[in-house]
Amino acid sequence: MTEQLLVVEDDVTLRELLSASLQLAGFTVTSVTTGAQALAAVQRARPDLIVLDVMLPDFDGFEVVRRLRQDGPPALGGPPPVLFLTALDAAKDRISGLSAGGDDYVTKPFNLEELILRIRAILRRSSGQAPDGRLSVGDLVLDPDSHQVTRAGAIVSLSPTEFNLLRALMEHVGQVLSKEQLLDLVWHYDFGGDDSIVASYISYLRRKLDAGEPKLIHTVRGTGYVLRRPPQ
Repeated sequence: MTEQLLVVEDDVTLRELLSASLQLAGFTVTSVTTGAQALAAVQRARPDLIVLDVMLPDFDGFEVVRRLRQDGPPALGGPPPVLFLTALDAAKDRISGLSAGGDDYVTKPFNLEELILRIRAILRRSSGQAPDGRLSVGDLVLDPDSHQVTRAGAIVSLSPTEFNLLRALMEHVGQVLSKEQLLDLVWHYDFGGDDSIVASYISYLRRKLDAGEPKLIHTVRGTGYVLRRPPQ
């Protein structure tokens, strides 16, 4: 299931950039500009996570979170996690944000890839999945503790490198990863190695995992590779 994000940002350019980037990363995005609109959107859209600017036209993001924590109706299963996104970078502001109930605090200017990774980490924590817990995409399951991979219940034998490559793709499900990013994540070359090795190992994984349907590993020409959830 695609995670639903709510972006609360009054800067039009940044709001559009965030919304487009998060949609490309595989999320469904709703965006609003004020604290009041954010509270209403939580009731309406029931997001899985809120990316929340602190400085808003009506009341600040800290107050948005306080009201959500205080007034969030039980029918919503509790208020969604919040990642604060703000130009306020003083230690007291970080403390205020986290004390108000924020789950993370990112200062502007920020790196989009890092922001997406932080969002995914919060979503994993809020879903109850431990950082070293099993990963699943469709009928594909990876257990990092036993180093076992199954698809449709059948065990798939992978080499250590194939396993680490698959784990990187599953941890970033829906996100297109470049060859350079995969070299860094799997081979730790810090963007310096021969990227042809990535294509070779993607081919090995496809032979073992994607012989049938639906296909999970996709090539985005000129960009990289992505592991996508199968259609529902």
